[in-house]
Formats: sequence, structure tokens, C-alpha cells
Amino acid sequence: MPPLRPFLAALVLAASAATAEPDSYRDGSQQFIADMVERHGFEASALESLLAQASYRQSIIDAMNRPYEAKPWRDYRKLFLTPERIRGGVAFWRANRETLARAEAGFGVKPEVIAAIVGVETSYGANLGSYPVLDALTTLGFSYPRRADFFRAQLAELLLLAREEDIEPAELRGSYAGAMGLPQFIPSSYRAYAVDFDADGRRDLWGSKADVIGSVANYFQEHGWRPGVPVAFPAEMAAARINGLEVAEKRPIEPRLTLEALQEAGVSWAPRALDSATPASLLRLDGVEDEYWVGLDNFYVITRYNHSNLYAMAVYQLSEAIRAAFAEAG
Repeated sequence: MPPLRPFLAALVLAASAATAEPDSYRDGSQQFIADMVERHGFEASALESLLAQASYRQSIIDAMNRPYEAKPWRDYRKLFLTPERIRGGVAFWRANRETLARAEAGFGVKPEVIAAIVGVETSYGANLGSYPVLDALTTLGFSYPRRADFFRAQLAELLLLAREEDIEPAELRGSYAGAMGLPQFIPSSYRAYAVDFDADGRRDLWGSKADVIGSVANYFQEHGWRPGVPVAFPAEMAAARINGLEVAEKRPIEPRLTLEALQEAGVSWAPRALDSATPASLLRLDGVEDEYWVGLDNFYVITRYNHSNLYAMAVYQLSEAIRAAFAEAG
């Protein structure tokens, strides 16, 4: 093979440098091992062997720096409000009708909402993520300073989860942020909110649709889901009166106004059978034209799953589309 031309050689060296493992990666690994031995009684040699199987991935850092939620609503919506996801939601509902009904009876979360979460997260299991979870959490925990503390904590949660559930962590695949299974639970959520809904002695968010359904419903209930209460509804805003009113855009805010206060500020909507003291927030989304929405407590609960108003609105609108399609199909 002839030698590389100087310019091409420089490109190759630059590419190699761009993906080289930073010093922080292995330094962080050693400190993490020491902490896990001291705090949780792990064996240092076992952790060294496990983490030796992980690799730093620059692609994970790059993905964290360009999340889907940075897109405008008009583009973000198109990713999830598709005929395929709507049909998939109807099929998921039909295939798991009894389990979804049991989850609604036990947790108060409607089938279409659970289906929409699984649809948005993994297209009903078709895309579970291709990143080794160990790579994701070590890369972000040791070499992503902006959120390193969070991801080191998630790496610890993963190892505790693996010990509790007899899971081999090196075999797990998930998102670039280390989320796992059909509902894409991060390790701390898996430990705290996953349930054994099929009563087989395991909490399996990959192979058990029942556990997936029950765990999503439990997550919502634990975060304050209110059965029978709407999620959100469209509104109109008198532009001349918007100054001084707190308006949420991409970042969620907890409902701390009331419907009465919004009306007094010039927000209007189609008649609703809701008490004027109902907590609410005003949302503005950058669609083809600005869209205004009133978000209620259940909308905020959806943002606890993913801290983005775009995400919550995509889940809500997909759930409504699934519900309508399911009813039409009979």
C-alpha cells in the first residue's frame, strides 16, 4: 500500500485525535471503582474487569450536544406524529389490551398514554438503542463535565441494578444517554419505578410487555398523575396582553397559575368543564406559526419522563391520535 499523502495523513491523525480517550476517562474510572468499593461493597477486581470492557465514545458526547429537543416544534413533531407510529400504537394496544386495562385500573393511566410513551421512546420496541450502556454511562460520567455527576450516579445505579436483578451490564444496549428497554428507563428510574407486572419474579423492561406497561403506569402515578384529568388543550393569546405573563417554551415549568388567572391575562380556549382554580401553565411552541397551549398537572407529569415540553406535547398528541384511530378501527 503506498504511503498516505501528507494532507490525507493529517486528516487521519486529526480523526484519531478527535476520538482519542481523554485522560479524564481512565482517571474517572479509577475514582469510581474506589467509591463503589467503599460505599457499596463491590470487589475492586470485578469492577476493574467490567469497566475494562467499556470504551470512551466521542459520538456519545456529540449526540448529547445536539439533542432532538433542540429542534423547533414544527420539526420535532414530524418525528413522532407519523402514520406508522399511530398504527403501531393501535397494534400495541390491541396486542396488550388486557394488560393495559389492568394498568389503567391499578394506576389510573390510560392505555393510549402508555402506548404513546413506548411509541415515542422506541417505536414499540423496534429501536431499543445501539449504544453499549456501559460505554454511554462511563463516557458521560467521566468525560462530560457539564453533567458528569448525574451520569456517574447513573453508572452506580446500573451496577446496583445489575446486582439486584442478575443482569450482565456489559451486554446491555440502549440510548446514547444510557436509557434502556422498551420504555427507555435510566438506571435510577429502573430501580425506583419498574414493577414485576407479570409476577414472574423479575422486572424485565426488554422482554416483558406486561412489565413495560406496568412500569410506565407506575412511573406516572408516582410522579402525580391525576386520573380523569385532561393533559393540555389549545388556547389563544391576545398578543397585546402577553407582557408579564410567564410563558413556558421548551423548558417545563410546574403549573403555578390558575385557569382563572390565565383568562384574566387574555388567554382564551374552547369551553372546558374545569374548575377556575385548576393549576395551569401557558405554553408557546414554535410551530409553522406560534402555538399556545394550556398545560395542566398531567402535562407536567409527562415532562418528568423527559424534561422537555416538546417531548410531552409529542406524547400527548400521539396518544390522542392513537385513541382516535383505535376507536375508529373498533
